[in-house]
Amino acid sequence: MLKTRCPAWALLCECVPVNQDWEDRTAALWDRFDGYAETEEDEARFRADVDALVAELPEGSPLGPFEQACAWDSTGHSDKAVPLYREALARGLAEVSPYRTRRTKIQLASSLRNIGQAEEGVALLTPELDAPSDELDDPVRATLALCLSSLGRDREALSLALGALAPHLPRYQRSMANYARLLVEPGESPGA
Repeated sequence: MLKTRCPAWALLCECVPVNQDWEDRTAALWDRFDGYAETEEDEARFRADVDALVAELPEGSPLGPFEQACAWDSTGHSDKAVPLYREALARGLAEVSPYRTRRTKIQLASSLRNIGQAEEGVALLTPELDAPSDELDDPVRATLALCLSSLGRDREALSLALGALAPHLPRYQRSMANYARLLVEPGESPGA
């Protein structure tokens, strides 16, 4: 893939061959998502609105299947979202948007869990624990905890959840972080 210098308007979308107007309209559609009723007709209308935006993308763009997967997922169809998330990754989403790639892995793992494939979700998210830190660290841990719990690995799941929660507590951060660690490494006193 050739690297090109991005125009200023493309920086938000990380050099994706779309413009800021498309990004803004996509964000606005998602902002209105809660306004759609939870009826099959409104959900289908929302997915059609997403499809209309996707139709504006260049052929082969990984953003298309990503947005469509999100729409299917958000309207309760994990089974239809999974192949679209995989397609977005296969089309090179990581080269286009590392941030959306991490979101895809979180959402794909959640969808896999929903369709009874939590083990694959664990395999997908476990390497993300060592990825560069960003605002998606807690969603990675929360989704991984759900996948682990679905597999009967509740102590590991609770450890991840407590570890993610600890830094956000007004007090007891150190104790909770230690308790989280001890759930998977028993035998020590957590300290206070």
